[in-house]
Amino acid sequence: MKCINCGTDNKLKDRTANQGRCIKCNHLFAFEPTSMSNVQITDPFFAKAIADISANNTLFFTPKQLLYFLDNRLGKSSKSISRFGWLLPFLCINLITSLTIFIPIIVNLAFINFFYASSKSTKINLVSRKQNARNLQIIGGIILVIGILLSLVSNSFRLFVIFVVMGMLPVYLGTRQLGRIELLTHEFLFSESQVKDWLARWQQINGSILKILPSPNQENTPATINPDVTAYSFDRLVVCDSASIAQLLIANNFHFENNCAILSITGYPQSIFDTTMQMLRRNADLKVYAIHDCNPRGITLVHNLRTNANWFLNSEIVIIDIGLTPRQIIATKRGMFIQSSPESAQAAKQLPEEVRQSLSAEELVWLESGKFVELESFSPQRILKVLQKGIAGSRDLGSDDSSLLLIGDTRNDMYVVESFG
Repeated sequence: MKCINCGTDNKLKDRTANQGRCIKCNHLFAFEPTSMSNVQITDPFFAKAIADISANNTLFFTPKQLLYFLDNRLGKSSKSISRFGWLLPFLCINLITSLTIFIPIIVNLAFINFFYASSKSTKINLVSRKQNARNLQIIGGIILVIGILLSLVSNSFRLFVIFVVMGMLPVYLGTRQLGRIELLTHEFLFSESQVKDWLARWQQINGSILKILPSPNQENTPATINPDVTAYSFDRLVVCDSASIAQLLIANNFHFENNCAILSITGYPQSIFDTTMQMLRRNADLKVYAIHDCNPRGITLVHNLRTNANWFLNSEIVIIDIGLTPRQIIATKRGMFIQSSPESAQAAKQLPEEVRQSLSAEELVWLESGKFVELESFSPQRILKVLQKGIAGSRDLGSDDSSLLLIGDTRNDMYVVESFG
């Protein structure tokens, strides 16, 4: 493992002999991958992850975004346990047992069952699940080719039928899994508490990470704002369903660069919330952009903005739903981190009728199955880019060139962005 301080490559025996320090500069290593159980992390890997998620230390990020980022990066770097290493044993076992009929059938079914179970396991990363699905197709192709040749040599129609059925089964299962694998749920390879411990260890040794955000603080004391400033208003408002995302946008100066106000539905930042709302209500042409998790709470964000007296009850302002929505996830199919929970399924079944009417039957089925996707599963760079693109696409609402989908009546216009990036 290379030292991030001087670049010297330290072998395990060198690190062990020097009490976990670099043999050249004596810098302490934060991680020892050989002593880690479920995942192996090195200092250069962790340093690069921090640099990449922060776009070379130019963007702030949340600890949960780092959790998702590390899970994705470790998932991509880990080798599939079944990547072609199984092929030779599979062929040898079939060759050794080929003098009988039933033993090869049992062996092949065991391989098929293993790869099929692995292709849909939530404990295995997306790359490995795809490889396991492809392995099913490979097994099916081998069984079909060899089985058909053997049946022709032995002139047995019964063998032909057996091998065709056995070969087509894994081909079908593998093809089916590849077609739906992007929408399967996933579980973290490690826990949030582990990431917290890694961060504490890293910062203890290497100093504070400048671009990682603390938990959002709710300041109850109203901030003093110049009266000359409050006389103005904003043309745009971004409303988040969580204080964490609002804090992320503000920390990365999204409000300055896009001339908009940023608030969360929970009232963050509390110190300027009331004053900002007073300023916003002065603008009859205000456009509101909603950005939220794809879960029952997030899906109701626009509805809450419309029906809550603290927001825009009885107002005719235009609201643009940036996402996340089930429509966007179903349409994208690009490896989104989909999770599932019984609580989310129960909450989805209790959605207000107005919200249910704005969703398609496919979206309702998706939500009621308990699936959800969090905004923090995306990098800061992608969230900022998607939000900027949504604002840019709303300039010509109602025109044929608009990329937004209109939902609702003219009094309660709501536009939905059809693609999350």
